[in-house]
Amino acid sequence: MVDLDARTERLDAYLDDRGLEAVWFAKPNGFAWLTGGDNVVDDDADVGVAAAGYDGALRVITDNVEAERLAAEELPDAVAVESFPWYADSLAGAVAERSPAPAAADFDVPGFERVDGSRLRQPLTDDDVERYRELGREAAAAVETVCRNLEPEDPEYEVAAGIDISLASRDVDTPVVLVGGAERARRFRHYTPSDATLGDYALVSVTAERAGLYASLTRTVAFDAPDWLEARHRAAARVEATALAATEAAADGSLTDGDASDTAGNVFDAIREAYDAVGFADEWREHHQGGAAGFAGREWFAAPGSDEPVRRPMGYAWNPTVQGAKSEDTHLVAPDFTETLTKTGQWPTHEVEPVDVEGVSTEPRELSAPVIR
Repeated sequence: MVDLDARTERLDAYLDDRGLEAVWFAKPNGFAWLTGGDNVVDDDADVGVAAAGYDGALRVITDNVEAERLAAEELPDAVAVESFPWYADSLAGAVAERSPAPAAADFDVPGFERVDGSRLRQPLTDDDVERYRELGREAAAAVETVCRNLEPEDPEYEVAAGIDISLASRDVDTPVVLVGGAERARRFRHYTPSDATLGDYALVSVTAERAGLYASLTRTVAFDAPDWLEARHRAAARVEATALAATEAAADGSLTDGDASDTAGNVFDAIREAYDAVGFADEWREHHQGGAAGFAGREWFAAPGSDEPVRRPMGYAWNPTVQGAKSEDTHLVAPDFTETLTKTGQWPTHEVEPVDVEGVSTEPRELSAPVIR
């Protein structure tokens, strides 16, 4: 159950600041953030079958096909549901007709402004954090269960199917499942599953979603580990550790001489320094490095010059790669502590020291290690 009071407090401030009367969310992650419910019927659709709005009160607009189900199974009692005939109008048209104006929406509604839902979803609330912990444990348990049983002759797509099933049994969706065997993981950063067998080792990268929250992790399993794998994984892990330490420093405003406006761009600068320090100066160019996570796989990606604020409590999923190796988990960065969310305690870890970057702590971190079979 989401904390509706915390949501509406943010939305009141947003409406007052913009001079608006209402705001609406029909994208699945925005709908889930506001209501805790799921408005998805077609996974391929960018916009769900219902819109959740706030105009001093919370209400949902949907067609008559979905109204009873959403009220019974997806929404808190405090959220009123209004319906329109499925044949009479579009969702956008129904919202435009029934909403006070001026208004904003996270999807195309005639005459409405566009709302940046990501900024409203940050930072996480206490109830978000508790549900995020549960998701992180479930996601890691599902992925690690499959990874412990891998064999060199397994086709990549069969591994992906096993992960889908393992997560589905825990009521968790899998918007991203990447499985790369020895040949393809070295060639590609996005190793979408194929019929190739795993061979000497495998990278398994997953983004899992439940109730609008997203957690990402990568696990490495080696059967006949290439000579270079340990060194490259260690290098990627040191970049991840540096990114995490830089995130903490940025949230404190201490990454750039006490500047309270430390940003994702400042964290990215630390990441780039870390790649240089571990001997792989140009690897950051080959793949995004990750960023803030919560009600999206990434609420933002760190990039040169990015002005996205570094908030807490917030999830952060950094995913540095060094050709053929990757280090990734989702971590909660809170005001007084940092914890790994995608952790079961059953997968091996190793102590990793961040690179010595100005303003960044070099205190070692426990990060996920490769499993050598």
